[in-house]
Amino acid sequence: MPVYRCNQCGHVSESPVAGTQVPCAACQAHCTVYDTTFYISKLIERYAAAVREIKALKAENTTISEAEAEAASSSAIANPPKTPEPVNSPESPANLATAAQHAGIEQWLKSRQIEAQFDHSNVDTSGYFDEAAQQLGRSYDLFGELIQRVAYAYRKSHTGLNLDLTHSDQKDIQALTTLCRQLYSHTLFARYHYQKAEKVVRLSLQPAPKVRQFFEGAWLEWYALLELLEVLQQRQLVFSCARGVKVLFPNEDVHELDVVALPHGQAPICIECKSGEFRRDIDKYQRLRKRLGIERSRFVICSTDITDEQASSLSAMYDLTFVSIALLPRHLASIV
Repeated sequence: MPVYRCNQCGHVSESPVAGTQVPCAACQAHCTVYDTTFYISKLIERYAAAVREIKALKAENTTISEAEAEAASSSAIANPPKTPEPVNSPESPANLATAAQHAGIEQWLKSRQIEAQFDHSNVDTSGYFDEAAQQLGRSYDLFGELIQRVAYAYRKSHTGLNLDLTHSDQKDIQALTTLCRQLYSHTLFARYHYQKAEKVVRLSLQPAPKVRQFFEGAWLEWYALLELLEVLQQRQLVFSCARGVKVLFPNEDVHELDVVALPHGQAPICIECKSGEFRRDIDKYQRLRKRLGIERSRFVICSTDITDEQASSLSAMYDLTFVSIALLPRHLASIV
């Protein structure tokens, strides 16, 4: 049967006679009635034309996109991206003590809804703390007793101490007296005197709070930081580092991270430094590691009170990595 379509309202209906005009059944507007076969053929022609137009537009867009991609590729080849220069270099240690240098770690923690508080001066290597710490740490077997006695004297509010070296061999005496003299020259001791005949070193303690903190444990943090920085710089990596970072979790739990570094393109490394008892804190560190989402090999407990064998055993028992002070540099080199 013939059909019509109203140009006014779009209504479609049938009508008995083709080639006539009839009022629209919906809006009463005049509509021309067409033979059904003729009407369908015209619809097919319009549909085919629309399809050809769409294909032509798609082909044009593809050509433009390919041209843009080719231009971008040529530009990239002609102007390759510059590799970022490490801002943390041995030649510019003061660069570490800036907000910009700490920004990488801050952003990483923020992405986990963890607020961080930094004291930028904690990584300022322009003083003598770092140098002294590295000397103490790298010869801890020899200098460990000195550190322990100085820390004990501070805790007992003593103003000085005497080191009896009569039972030490000449090589160790020379190393100890040289160290004490250097620490005195760097103002870490208030007074140094060596009575050669009696083989006694007399030391007066420096009352400055930062020096006391250094001997009571901060020296180990400095040592861990310096050993970590040395590995990162040997690998020529860009990194963000911090010491003594206070972290606040969403549930308001507060913790402190002794040493943390974020090498570019790698996961963070966290080192907790223990110069005294640590066994009661093992569970706390396991939970902290999991909350931070750091893999066990990169969450390190460095203790002055364990041997390499004990460190290996503890690492097998818990979801943490334990290292002795002597093993720390080797472990850091294996994970960076």
